[in-house]
Parts: sequence; structure tokens; C-alpha cells
Amino acid sequence: MRGMPHHIACGKCGVRLYCWEGNRRWFTVRHDMPETVWKRGMMTMGNVNGQNGPKAPKDPTKKRPAVYLMLDDVIEGTKRADGKFAEISFLEGRVPAKIGAIMPDVPQEMAQEMQTCKGLRKYVHSIGVAAVAQEKENIGESLQFTLNCRRENDYAGTCYRAEVPLDGAETLILLADYPAAELDTVLASFGMEFPKYMTAKMTIAFYLNDGYEVPELTLDDPVDFSSEGYRAMIARSLVQEGNLFRLKRAIAKARAGEDVTVAYIGGSITQGAGAKPIATNSYAYRSYKAFQDRFGAGDGSNVHFVKAGLGGTPSELGLCRYEDEVLDEIPAGGPDLVVIEFAVNDAGDETKGVCYESLARMAAKGSGAPAVVLLFAVFMDDFNLQERLAPVGERYGFPVVSLKNAVTPQFYDEKPVITKRQYFYDLYHPSNEGHRVMTDCLDYLWERADQAADAGQDIDFSVTPVYGDTYEKLKVFTKKDTVSGIAVEAGSFLGTDCELHYAERNEDSFATPEYPENWMHAGDGKDAPYRMKIYCKDLLFIYKDAGNQKFGKAQVLVDGAVTRTVDPLEVGWNHCNAVIVHSGKEAAEHVVEVRPVDAEKCFTIFGWGYTE
Repeated sequence: MRGMPHHIACGKCGVRLYCWEGNRRWFTVRHDMPETVWKRGMMTMGNVNGQNGPKAPKDPTKKRPAVYLMLDDVIEGTKRADGKFAEISFLEGRVPAKIGAIMPDVPQEMAQEMQTCKGLRKYVHSIGVAAVAQEKENIGESLQFTLNCRRENDYAGTCYRAEVPLDGAETLILLADYPAAELDTVLASFGMEFPKYMTAKMTIAFYLNDGYEVPELTLDDPVDFSSEGYRAMIARSLVQEGNLFRLKRAIAKARAGEDVTVAYIGGSITQGAGAKPIATNSYAYRSYKAFQDRFGAGDGSNVHFVKAGLGGTPSELGLCRYEDEVLDEIPAGGPDLVVIEFAVNDAGDETKGVCYESLARMAAKGSGAPAVVLLFAVFMDDFNLQERLAPVGERYGFPVVSLKNAVTPQFYDEKPVITKRQYFYDLYHPSNEGHRVMTDCLDYLWERADQAADAGQDIDFSVTPVYGDTYEKLKVFTKKDTVSGIAVEAGSFLGTDCELHYAERNEDSFATPEYPENWMHAGDGKDAPYRMKIYCKDLLFIYKDAGNQKFGKAQVLVDGAVTRTVDPLEVGWNHCNAVIVHSGKEAAEHVVEVRPVDAEKCFTIFGWGYTE
């Protein structure tokens, strides 16, 4: 790339050779050299090994005003389906909030325009990218950085690229090196590809064109996790202790050396989004470890962990995943404690609380008769569904923990305990510091439950549900299952979709696919419907949302009548979804069909959830 330093690193001796493209002059840099020395060498193209001595440095170039989108954010090169180690940071619709979280004084109009490719070129002269490996042995490595632009119908827009050394030195991408593309619409994502698994801290700055100014960046004071203010903030998270009978039972079992399983089900925050490394810094893993450290017998190996977080999914899909991803992960019996986190994912819940309450009852009344804890995360804009979902906790006496209660009020204090840009990794997900706060909120519940007197009697489930328990006994049927009374004729849905939604489960640092066995209509022009005979009362359809234009709509018919037309492009990215396609007063046998609206388009069926 013109104007950029290129390097080759010798893995044996640790010496790097740099060339400034344009004059093709080379010089050597040792890893133990002070950063100022080798940067000066890059500026002057002098020999910094001492043969002629360094030349006098040029006057420093005046640094342009900058708008920051990432500031020492931790990134993680996790293994992807294609075998590469990478992280993707999605930008669509998120650029103004990312800027606002770091630099709230940047004019809103400027931040909004920077979401667009036209606005980027209007305001931005160059993009500065700096990253430093968190593992010392990786300091000599580099990552491949891309800023990807989206066009109206696909992601094949301009891709701004740079190789970024993982030693903290800033690499500049000059926008003038890339021709303006009229088809580019919005900034789609940052991509970071690593040579192997590793973590790093990254800063991304948009340096402004002449004539534009923004206030200088001001840094937050470090979070004092040991302060009285922090402890008071954590205490505010406990909305209600509720009925502690089952939680105290789990604590007693753990102390006695019996096997105890702590399980988590939720969306991307439970999956660990924003935590780096995701396997060990997610709130789920860290709060499980806190439980293990407090109550586990001996080395704590009798306390086990199950994590079933899946990005962008609500409790409606959680109902369909609970048996496979929680219960089936436990060799004998069920979990002893289940934390449910869907308070920021259920905005689109078509039942407005019935699915959530059904899932809570499904867990609490199911195998293991576990303690159920309702955890309410929060978005950067202070949104969650606590007002809707807290009554479920009140009705059954489930302990309720709210991050909104803990962190949101203090965000607006003159001197907050933790700022929004410290707590959040992006608009939706906590940073490592945010995941720690979530951990400490749950650990505060563990502490309070342990200190509580005798918890009395078990939960009374005979009370009238708040919203309903329609799906409490939901069963799931997928391609891998054989169920008596369910018969399938796949029609033209004979393929298997391999471009799937992935998630890191349990203690895994790598992601595995959801619903790898599926029915896919390959868009080959054939239009024979998928047909299923099933005895049921209620029926949920589990299918693939997509971001690829090769996918198209499908109609779901029950007994010959169209009950739903499903558009997999409505959400616009590759993940799992579930919708209700039939609700009946009584269970009966039904013939269900799925028909592609356009036989030239693809459509993927993951499975079905049903009640009897």
C-alpha cells in the first residue's frame, strides 16, 4: 500500500525488515529497540543499526483532529468456520453510538454522517489503526485489518485494508489511495484476521480532513473495583432475593461435595460477546467460577458449567434450545441453578412475555428442579425489558438481578463509578469491565443467599401465570430426531445448509454450529413442498435468517391454509429464528407444508417446536 511501512519478521532472530514503499529503502529494527528509535528510523530511512548513525529526524507532522471508534478495546482472534482466526465488529447503524460512547462531544450530525461511505470520505482523511498483543510472545506478529463497506444489495463494497503490527505502532490508511465508489452505501464492519489464536488491544481513529475540528479526547479514570461506591452499585442490582430455597439447596450440595451444575441460557451477552477471551471472561463463566470458589468442595471440581448463549435470539428460540443445549449437556440429572438472560433480546417477542414465562417455568419445573435466576442486562441506550419481565420473577419468587438498576443511574453522575464507554464494548454488549460488573452482581446474590436464614418452603407453581405458560412443555423436532407420529417428506428441501449460526458453548473458546443437520431448499428451480404430519396443539417454526440475497421467502401452510410467510432477509444477518405458525385449542393431527415463494431462491428449515 502506498505510503505504508511493510515488514518481514524473522521468527528465529526477531529482526524485522521494513521498506517504505516509494523509495524502496530498507532498514532493520530489533524488538528490544525503543519505539521512538525505530519510528524515527522509519521517518528518515536511516540505518538504525549504527553504521552511519541515525539522521536528524524531520519535524513531526501535525496530528489531525481524530474521532475514535475503538479505544484500547480488547479483540480476540477466535477460530472461524473457514479455519481462520478472526474477529468481526459490526458497524451498520452503530457508528454514531460508538463515537458518542467514546467522544460524546462530537457533533451528532458529523457522527451520523460517518455511518455512510459518502460521509466517511467527506470528513475523514485517514484511518489510524494501532494494536498491541496481550501475550508477549505475539508482539512480533501482525494482523490484517479491513474496513468493509456495504452496497445496497450486498457486502461487496470498498474494502480498506492494512497490515497492522501487534506492537502498538499506528498504521495509517489514506482514503485518497482508494477511488470513491458511488455504489458504496454504509460502513458494514471492521474485520481483524490473526495468524493464530491470540488477543490484542486495538484503537481505531478517524483522522479528519482539513477544515473539520472536534474536541480532544478525554480519558476516564480507572474503575476502582474495591471502592465503597462500587460495592453500593453492585448491591443495587439485587431487585429481589425472592425464594432462596432452591439456591440454598444448590449451595449445600456443592459444599457437601455432590455434583452441582450451574447453567446459563440467553442471547449474545450470555454467549460472551464483548468479553475477551470469550471463554474465560464472559459473565457466565466468571460468575460460575465465583460460585465454584465460594461453595465447591476441595478443588471445586464437583461444580460444573453449562453455557447456552446465542446471539440475536429471544426466549422464543430459547424454549427450543433448552433441552438440547442445557439438559442434554448434563450427563445425569438436570441443572441445580439456571440463569436466564433475555431481557434485552425479547423486544420482538410476538407473545410479549408468554415465551419468557414459559421458559422460566420449563426450567424450574423440569429436570433437576433448579433454582432459576432472572438476569436483566442493559443496552447502552438504557433499554431493557425489566418492566415487562420483572413481574414473572415476583409471581414465582425467582431471584431477580438487574444491571439497569446497578449501572444506569450512576452513568449520569458527575463522577460515575464506571462510565458507559468503560462498561460497554459496543452499543449492546459489555466490555471485559462490564462482564466483571455482571459477575459481581450475581456473586452478590450468591453471597446474600449464603448468608440468609432458612429459606422456608419450595416455590408454589399453582399460582396463575402472569402472561401464560403455553409453551412450558414444548418439545422439539429436528432432522436428527426420530419421533413416533411425526412423518416428513422433504420434497425439494434435500440439501444441507453449512453456512450456519455459530456460538461458543460451555467452556469452549471455539464456536460450533447451530442446527448442522437441516433441510435446505437449494434454489435450483424445483418447488416440491416440504411436508410433515404432526400431532400437536401449538407449533413453532425454526428457520434460518440470512444476509445473502440468494435466500428468499417461504410460505408455511397448516392443513392447506397459509399461516405465515417467512422472509429470511427481514433481519439481514445469518442466524436462527423461531416464529409461531399455529395455535390451537386442542391437540390434533395436522399436515404442515413449507413452500418456497420463488423456487430460484434458497430457504433453510432448522426444525419445529410443538406442544401436545
